[in-house]
Amino acid sequence: MNSDKERKDKVGANRSASTFQRMERMPPLLMMLYLGMVGIGVLFLGLVVAFAYTRYHEDLPRGLHPFPKFFSISTIVLLISSYVLAQGQRLYRADDVLNLSRCLGATLLLGCIFAGLQVLGWRELMIQNVFMDGADTGKYIYMISALHVAHLLGGMLFLLALLLRTIHASRDAVRTLVFIRNPYRRLQLRLLSRFWHFVDALWVILFVVFVFLY
Repeated sequence: MNSDKERKDKVGANRSASTFQRMERMPPLLMMLYLGMVGIGVLFLGLVVAFAYTRYHEDLPRGLHPFPKFFSISTIVLLISSYVLAQGQRLYRADDVLNLSRCLGATLLLGCIFAGLQVLGWRELMIQNVFMDGADTGKYIYMISALHVAHLLGGMLFLLALLLRTIHASRDAVRTLVFIRNPYRRLQLRLLSRFWHFVDALWVILFVVFVFLY
């Protein structure tokens, strides 16, 4: 017959872990990523609030110029890149390193296209006589957009490093096995996916703000 302590342990084993216990089990790198994303979110929230305050303080009429079409196209491109990268977790679990490398490569390409479209969007603003050294609202559009691209470029550098390792592993069966069984590679892919989706969602929010305040 089991003792009272053993019965209590058995009952307690069915309880779900508390939030604090789940945080303790979280990898330190993932925790640092979450803290970093919180910091980035606060930064952009401050910029958006300042942009909105300046926009209404200037009391300028909206709709003086058409919204840059390349900003709209870049939003679609970034959403597609997020969908493509989301397939990476499935490919990794299926041990399909070759297609995983293609998935990462396609995501990197889409990220480059997004950055290029952002530059074209800035060019559209300049054609409309909205310059960085002009009205305060114009400064915020350039600043917020460029800062977002800078964070995306940081993710692209990490993506490039993981892509090169994936390509290297896909060329040999032994290296593929080591790559798939390496928990650090799984964590890297998880970190990349979380950050990329975060940057994607962040731009969608910024895009809506731009459309509303432009």
